[in-house]
Amino acid sequence: MNQDLTPKNTRASHVTLSQLMHPEHANLLGNVHGGWIMKLVDEAGALACMRHAQKKVVTVAIDSMTFREPIKIGDLVVLNAEVTYTGRTSMEAEVQVLAENPITGEQTHTNTAYLVYVALDDLGLPTPVPPLIVETAEEKARMEKAQKRQAHRISLK
Repeated sequence: MNQDLTPKNTRASHVTLSQLMHPEHANLLGNVHGGWIMKLVDEAGALACMRHAQKKVVTVAIDSMTFREPIKIGDLVVLNAEVTYTGRTSMEAEVQVLAENPITGEQTHTNTAYLVYVALDDLGLPTPVPPLIVETAEEKARMEKAQKRQAHRISLK
């Protein structure tokens, strides 16, 4: 099977998901369940990696996720995801989570998560992904940090 492994920049993988939080998303305190946010984070990260690889992906790892601020019912949750690192078959996605008051537009950064995905071929086997092009000093710094996180993950195996 011929596949396109032409390097891509981070913008090519950028995904933004937005969802209004309803009462069915609430925990007993009236805030949004952390598990619901984790689900959305995983979806955003997977979509960014699928966009990059143009393949199906599976979640391999989720680094720790710390919720700095609660997300309330009625908030618009905005998730911004981009690929920050590529290996041979794996990719790391950074997902920024914001809670936005849809009336005032005020946004609060609630957390950032880093997730690792592996691209799959049509048989469900790991398949190579295009390399990531970094174009700015900020992207280079993000990639260097991602490489350190990946080296740490591998050291834990």
